[in-house]
Amino acid sequence: MTTALSTQDARPKQKIKIILALAIPAMVENFLQTIVGFVDTLFVAKLGINEVAAVGVTNAIVAVYIAIFMALSVGTSSLIARSIGAGDWSRAKSIARQSTWMAAVVGLVFGLATLIFAEPLLRLMGADDAVVREGVIYFRIVAGPAIFLSLMTVFGSILRASGDTKTPMKVGLWINLVHIVLDYVLIFGIAGIAGWGIAGAAWATTLVRILGTVMLFLYIRKSKLSFSFRKEATDGSILPLLKLSGPAAAERLIMRFGQVLYFGLIIKIGTDVYAAHVIAGNIEIFSYMPGYGLAIAATTLVGQQFGANRIKDAYQYGWLTTGIAVVFMSFVGLLMFIFSPFAAQWFTQDQSIVDMITVALRIDAFAQPFLAVSLVLAGALQGIGDTKSPMYSTAIGMWFIRVLGVYVLCFQWGMGIAGVWLSIALDLFIRAVYLTVRFKKVMGS
Repeated sequence: MTTALSTQDARPKQKIKIILALAIPAMVENFLQTIVGFVDTLFVAKLGINEVAAVGVTNAIVAVYIAIFMALSVGTSSLIARSIGAGDWSRAKSIARQSTWMAAVVGLVFGLATLIFAEPLLRLMGADDAVVREGVIYFRIVAGPAIFLSLMTVFGSILRASGDTKTPMKVGLWINLVHIVLDYVLIFGIAGIAGWGIAGAAWATTLVRILGTVMLFLYIRKSKLSFSFRKEATDGSILPLLKLSGPAAAERLIMRFGQVLYFGLIIKIGTDVYAAHVIAGNIEIFSYMPGYGLAIAATTLVGQQFGANRIKDAYQYGWLTTGIAVVFMSFVGLLMFIFSPFAAQWFTQDQSIVDMITVALRIDAFAQPFLAVSLVLAGALQGIGDTKSPMYSTAIGMWFIRVLGVYVLCFQWGMGIAGVWLSIALDLFIRAVYLTVRFKKVMGS
């Protein structure tokens, strides 16, 4: 396990090795999750269009749940990383315990809300009767036991904050393999036993979340962060946890609801433009993996050094991690620019759609360095306890730059898909500049 002690007095080359040792397992974990998502969609697509729509609408709602759970994990990661950096393992354990209880309570509340309001929520999303009929089944099975999704999210953040990104990756590998097998067996059946259709897909997801929760907790029990559920909290960590998680939750909700408005505007441009945008987004998601992995490393390492009052090292780790991300993602951007026409043809043979996807991805290729800076510096700021700056950058970027950009470039100037992705690129550029200035100011440079 990589801890603050092993990062002390490291030279730049050693720091780069430490960063990559943390980031690469997180990248692999994200990649596995994305691949399984594709396989899951492929299996469900064989059931019918209503089932695909039901899963899609449900996942849009569950994404809001995940946003809240991820926000709690941001506060958990920041406080644990700083406590470990300061050498205060007792406080780190207390935070782990308290965040676990909070995750359990929040998960139970969301699960209960799902069981009661599943149908109204699906109708609120605009689903028709056929989709609601299938969606209610899937939604209640997947999100009724939301406590396991909540706990699994927080348990992963507890281990990563201590510098252990390999364990969540290993757990992710096993549960994703199990997920694919369960998906097929429970959806389609095996050895003459009938499958359960969309309910089978839902149970496959729920069962692997339970398995993942148990496995991660067992690993925590073997680590230096092992804690007792019964021990009373005495260090007053709940309020700081809420203060950090609150803005992080607001950021993710701002993003989710902003996307609803933003996507609504794109649909009004034209169905073909919206289809091209969605496909381009599905291809682009792979470019985020290096950034997400390095953002996790930045949160952990910057937070640990900051907690140990090694501000210079924290600052160095922030910039080194950002530099590595820029290199990684610029290379991804180059590949995206060259191979976007070929990638587009995996999804459609309509040449007009292929051309639009190519335009979108080639614009996005030039935005990759700014995306790298935005992701990693947001993670670094969260590591030192500044969750408000990323929230502000998301609010301004999503609600003003993207929405206003689409309105002006697409509706006023008629730029189509190019206007949509130029708005995204402008948003990422401004976020990168703002977070760079903010990181320098917070670190006193």
